[in-house]
Amino acid sequence: MKKTGSGKIGYWEATSIGIGGMVGGGIFAVLGLSVQLTHGGAPLAFLLAGIVALVTAYSYARLSVTYPSEGGTVTFLNKAWGPGMLTGSANILLWISYMVMLSLYSYAFGSYGASLFPHAHQELWKHILISASIVGIAGLNLLSAKFIGDVEDWIVLIKLLILGVFIAVGIWGVHGAWLAPSAWTSPLQVVAGGMIIFLAYEGFELIANSAQDVKNPTKTLPRAFYSAVGFVIVLYVLVAIVAVGSLPVEKIVHAKDYALAEAARPFLGQFGFILIAVAAMLSTASAINATDYGAARLSYIIAKDGELPAALEKKVWSEPVGGLLITTVATLLIANFVGLSNISTTGSAGFLLIFAGVNGANVILAKKTNSKRWLSLLGVVLCLSALACLLWETAIRSPWQLLVPLVMIGLAFLIEVIFRFFRHNIHKSRS
Repeated sequence: MKKTGSGKIGYWEATSIGIGGMVGGGIFAVLGLSVQLTHGGAPLAFLLAGIVALVTAYSYARLSVTYPSEGGTVTFLNKAWGPGMLTGSANILLWISYMVMLSLYSYAFGSYGASLFPHAHQELWKHILISASIVGIAGLNLLSAKFIGDVEDWIVLIKLLILGVFIAVGIWGVHGAWLAPSAWTSPLQVVAGGMIIFLAYEGFELIANSAQDVKNPTKTLPRAFYSAVGFVIVLYVLVAIVAVGSLPVEKIVHAKDYALAEAARPFLGQFGFILIAVAAMLSTASAINATDYGAARLSYIIAKDGELPAALEKKVWSEPVGGLLITTVATLLIANFVGLSNISTTGSAGFLLIFAGVNGANVILAKKTNSKRWLSLLGVVLCLSALACLLWETAIRSPWQLLVPLVMIGLAFLIEVIFRFFRHNIHKSRS
């Protein structure tokens, strides 16, 4: 998440924030998971997830125009639902979901980096690189040495160019039979395959956090939201077509932690494998940096709203250190001890629930935001239906995997309950 000066963000800059947030490492991490569930239906799965994101972008656009604030999602939920147990739990769930996103990015960084080492040592190097990326980039944020952030626009451009080369070269060798409906799995698995990777679309919400710095927000913000999500839908679908059409499903699944690099090998050789692996590491490092800053700021904003302890409002060297340290420790644990499938399922479930809440917020505030209430209501239905499909398919495929997202949701509620209990008792003792 970039720091910006007031009134300096135009349409292209706002759009690039959204694109950079979405193509921040998610596609590198989750492609293999989607193919594992959908086989040849992976492009359709990415399209379905993109439609849910695009409908939700409508609510974000209308709310951002009406309530421009660096708080973004937190502000929208508070405006609609008011301060209370539900809103507080949702805001904490958002913070935890950011930690899960960080875990996904660092897991991808470690997996692609480890793929460059001999197979016998890959597991060790994966965990070394996962931990190094989390601790190292958190340290940079703590010291305000944001040289990754300073070159973020270039990193976005480089990874888009590399993905463009992947598509442009690979599209000519696609095997149509591998993408035909006969090669798809069941409809439920195709939908679930889209929703397990839904968090790859999550980053468009970063546009909302910069809304107060956008020029002519009434026109710029809606265009930026729709352009960013629309562009990324097309990009992801094309990447999925080339990947699935270039490499047999079993090979993609076997290399699911670094599937995109493996998919480049048939038409770009070892050079292509290394190129995609390096692009993935560069992209995920950039995403970790941006999300680290965003997660720490989020904890600070939630604390200022009185929904987390006041200690998280304190800053050192202009940084919310408490939130950054908690985020770092939690991310280390999740990324090293929770598998990729669990991380992706949990993160997607968290954001689908949060986005349902934001769509619901715009339903409530439709008159103030001058919105079409039915469209945001459709967003609520789509998010909750997508979440139900994801959880149902997970329950069929691996029932124990449901524990992780349920624990995450329960933990958010429990933290809010405990905090309110202690705050009430402190106020009571003082009075």
